[in-house]
Amino acid sequence: MMYNAKGPEVAEREPMRVNEIFVSIQGEGLDAGRLCTFVRFTACNIRCGYCDTAYAFYEGGDQSIPEILAQVDATGAPMVCLTGGEPMLQQDLPELAQALLDSGSHVVIETGGTLPLETLPDGVVKVMDVKTPGALRGDKSHEEFAASKRFHRTHLHHPNLELLTAQDQVKFVLCDRDDYEWALAFTLKHDLPQKVRAVLFSPVHPGMSPDELAGWIAEDRAPVRLNLQLHKYIWGADVRGV
Repeated sequence: MMYNAKGPEVAEREPMRVNEIFVSIQGEGLDAGRLCTFVRFTACNIRCGYCDTAYAFYEGGDQSIPEILAQVDATGAPMVCLTGGEPMLQQDLPELAQALLDSGSHVVIETGGTLPLETLPDGVVKVMDVKTPGALRGDKSHEEFAASKRFHRTHLHHPNLELLTAQDQVKFVLCDRDDYEWALAFTLKHDLPQKVRAVLFSPVHPGMSPDELAGWIAEDRAPVRLNLQLHKYIWGADVRGV
């Protein structure tokens, strides 16, 4: 990909599959409350039981990088969130991210972490969602699925842990107490609080009481942040484009 030194113009490439582009406030993470342009891409390589954007599995249309850049520029928001689905399934996502950085945007990617992230430009803030056994286990017991080969093949591309820096965030969406204990053990085993800016523990919504999770964090003095999805409290869980 070639870039114009004077701006974020890019050469023509194969189109990207875009589900929606909209402006709202960022609802979670350390940027919660900030005005943000969301670029949601179509397709995902996993199926979490609690997924709240299943419409992005298939819905969407082709757009070129220049078309996406023009829409983002027109919104006027200083922050851009690349999300999905799974945005890393888009072959040219690193080129789009670099073009957005070149335009002066603060760029964040929300990714499930199951695909390699080394092609992302250094300036992109990674919010990596590490999938818990509860996210993927279906009808199997937590303990059985956590020990299974299938879970270890699907929940994370572990070399991504070495790419995390002090600007990044790691998120766990928790379904129950077993998920909480698994996520806390994973956090401590991989020394995440020393590697990233924040470790986020999110209660599945709906399904887990935030005060219950807050109590566990306080009791264990866990080095994590409680992470709530503000947009769901403001607009409800089923509203799109917010």
